[in-house]
Amino acid sequence: VEGIERVTDALGAGRGVVLALPHLANWDLAGAWGTTVLKVPLTTVAERLRPESLYDRFVAHRESLGMEVLPHTGGAALGALARRLRAGGLVALVADRDLTGSGGEVEFFGETARFPLGPAKLARQTGADLLPASLWYDGPLLRARIHPAVPVPGPEEAATREEAALVMTRRMAARFAEGIAAHPQDWHMLQPFWPRDREARAAARHGGRTRA
Repeated sequence: VEGIERVTDALGAGRGVVLALPHLANWDLAGAWGTTVLKVPLTTVAERLRPESLYDRFVAHRESLGMEVLPHTGGAALGALARRLRAGGLVALVADRDLTGSGGEVEFFGETARFPLGPAKLARQTGADLLPASLWYDGPLLRARIHPAVPVPGPEEAATREEAALVMTRRMAARFAEGIAAHPQDWHMLQPFWPRDREARAAARHGGRTRA
């Protein structure tokens, strides 16, 4: 792991850490490494899947690796994550998909995409470090890079909390793009990602007609 001192130094100083990563390589293995090698409690969230039994299996697997798993249910999960961070804990979030439809617009590989604002908001509100991470396979090994912390913008860059979160999210997305561009074969984005792709799928479902 390159840059792991960015995690350990922050935790050692009593600051929480939001470790944000895209769907690159094996993030479950990375989480297991954190709990077993670093011996640091790790909290994450899991998307509600259907059928419910599939979601239960995902949660059970991650809990067996030593992670605390919260359901992705909006405000309740954010409140719990904020408490963990204010206590100096480690929160890991896969952050390249907007599951709520309320994310911020970022430029991603030359097109507009929506990313969740939650990681940036949590870091800003709790004083935690927002550390983007990249994962990739090197033969049989999983490698990781912890990028420098995304700074909280000053009032000259962002006049409101929402603007600050958006600026931070765009900087986080830029680090994600670097990791994906270097290892595109390891990016597991298995559904339409850019809005234009989702619109094309919707048009195909309607016989080539776009909805009014």
